[in-house]
Order: sequence, then C-alpha cells, then structure tokens
Amino acid sequence: MAYPLFARVAFREDFSEYSLRRGDIATVVEQHEGGESLETGYSLEVFNAVGETMAVLVVGESQTESLRQNEIFHIRRFDEAMAA
Repeated sequence: MAYPLFARVAFREDFSEYSLRRGDIATVVEQHEGGESLETGYSLEVFNAVGETMAVLVVGESQTESLRQNEIFHIRRFDEAMAA
C-alpha cells in the first residue's frame, strides 16, 4: 500500500533508539521507492501532543500500518517510554 504524503500511520514495532513504541503515530513526509528486491520506505515525522517534532526516521512500509476508524489516540508521557 502506498501512503500519500502527510498520511498518518502507526508503527507496527518498537523503535527503542527513538523511544517509540508499536502503535505510536507518525506522519509521512517522503516516500522512497524500493528497488527490485527492496521494499518501499518512508521518511516519517513524529510529533508530540502539542505539535513539536520529536523524531524523523526512515522505515520500511512493512513496519507501518494504516489507521482505522475504530481506533482512538492515546496519550502517554514520553519520559515513560524512555524508561521502559
């Protein structure tokens, strides 16, 4: 599935080096076409609850999933993520 620019996606796995967890939300800021044996990738920007950038990372499409209508946002403290 190709995500459009500025689509919001959820992580399918933890990214401990960024203190990000599965289910955290990010915004697509760039698409990277995969080659013959490489999957499509995305540059994703992660924001805190007040809209400040926390991280920008590149992930494979298989490491993300679309948001669904039956899901809601949940707030957690970022310093709790760093301690986990």
